[in-house]
Amino acid sequence: MRRTSASLVAGTLVAALAWASGPSSPAVANDPSAGVADLTQDINQILSDSRLTIARAGVVVKSARTGEELYATDAGKLLIPASNTKLFTSAAAAETLGLDYRFPTTVLHSGRKAGSVLTGDLVLRGTGDPTMLAEDYDALAAEVAAAGVKAVAGRLVADDTWFDAQRLGNDWAWDDETAYYAAPISALTASPDRDYDAGSVIVSVAADGDKVKVSTTPETDYLKIVNRATVGAETDVLIERQHGTRTVVITGTVAEPYQEWVAVDDPTAYVSTLFRKALARHGVKVLGPTVTGAAPAGAKELARHESMTLGELLVPFMKLSNNIHAEILTKAMGRKVSGQGTWSAGLKVSTDFAKAHGVQVINMRDGSGLSRRDGFSPGSIVQLLSAVRDKPWFSTWYESLPIAGNADRFTGGTLRSRMRGTPAENNVHAKTGSLTGVTSLSGYVNSAEGEPLIFSIMLNQYLSGSPKDIEDKIAVRLAQFSRTAAAGTATPLRAAEPGAAGDLECSWLKPVQC
Repeated sequence: MRRTSASLVAGTLVAALAWASGPSSPAVANDPSAGVADLTQDINQILSDSRLTIARAGVVVKSARTGEELYATDAGKLLIPASNTKLFTSAAAAETLGLDYRFPTTVLHSGRKAGSVLTGDLVLRGTGDPTMLAEDYDALAAEVAAAGVKAVAGRLVADDTWFDAQRLGNDWAWDDETAYYAAPISALTASPDRDYDAGSVIVSVAADGDKVKVSTTPETDYLKIVNRATVGAETDVLIERQHGTRTVVITGTVAEPYQEWVAVDDPTAYVSTLFRKALARHGVKVLGPTVTGAAPAGAKELARHESMTLGELLVPFMKLSNNIHAEILTKAMGRKVSGQGTWSAGLKVSTDFAKAHGVQVINMRDGSGLSRRDGFSPGSIVQLLSAVRDKPWFSTWYESLPIAGNADRFTGGTLRSRMRGTPAENNVHAKTGSLTGVTSLSGYVNSAEGEPLIFSIMLNQYLSGSPKDIEDKIAVRLAQFSRTAAAGTATPLRAAEPGAAGDLECSWLKPVQC
């Protein structure tokens, strides 16, 4: 993202090792300018694809070693980045919060403890931990019971005031509201899995004789399930929470088991039900109602859970392109820097960080890229990717990027099924991005001669046919790039891998687990 020294390149970028390759058109051996000219010609040819005739395409390629711009088209144009926005959010979070940052979730009490009875309120206070599972809330309840508490005379208070009460991004589409990738943001939330899809519940269906059986992960009665599905010859089922409600309606036919990730309407209320039931399981009865509010001054801590570090969280966040992690980190940055857990405060931190490192064209409306009003230029993304290479946290951050063609889900991430069997495999470290009519790929690749390159590819406003294979062709060509190799040694460019995710990232296709 910014400029760096050659020694840092060798120290932090992980080479995928040399792939014998060369230019794809006649060149003079050992003529560096010919290699760049061939690269330009080949990228221009790739971008001449008919799918881009009416679209907008911005591409920038830069040598990390020399700072030389090797290719640029529409480098300064404002384009929709989709999840490339996460490059800015994650880098700002690493800088602002630090890789050792953890989210604490605590249980507090007010009043006095008389024997096994707490006379005041019991408070569950969150700071946005997206990795909290139902079992973690159960462990907190067990700690309360282990402290000798059997009854709470007061209320159960859910304290989510670490963040503000705005749950959804300003520009998010209303029809995304029930989708897990656009779940509401709260300082108290829970995930159903170890992808840490905070704010959602997994709803599963299976044929059970002549009936359809429904279950949830975690087990909860917070959602009202209306099951209209029937057993059929094939599975063609829709599981959808009705807009603005807690009601999940299931329709269609079920033959094989199927599951869907569904966002809850109110993460704080949902977590409150999980925790209250966990307390009851451990023999702790709360006599008062469940309410929301801030913990009173002087409340004493009874139990505590701390998340994994930010350095560890970067892996599921960036590999799987988790939108909710991005938004939680945005509000966490705002809380740390200005004492305000808001989008506006957090986005100021991210944009100030970017501008301080030379980024010129930037418009951040959220932390994830879900907003179609987010805007960056490919030149700005390359500038950011250049600048962060001298950061002490760069190595951890770099390794959190998806790695092309690596089948391991938490290594290859959203690139695990792309560019396999090419010089880009296990070489390209890059962030994907997908919205309808938008795709982007920006990151790092080592050339055939081991030269570290930085690139950003942004394609907008195409109408049909996913152009992700165009991104892949450019990335593979960069992995083949040679300044000096003689003509005739090029490896053929490959199309996208069969079975790749088409127009969407794997993170948007949760049940497929691509």
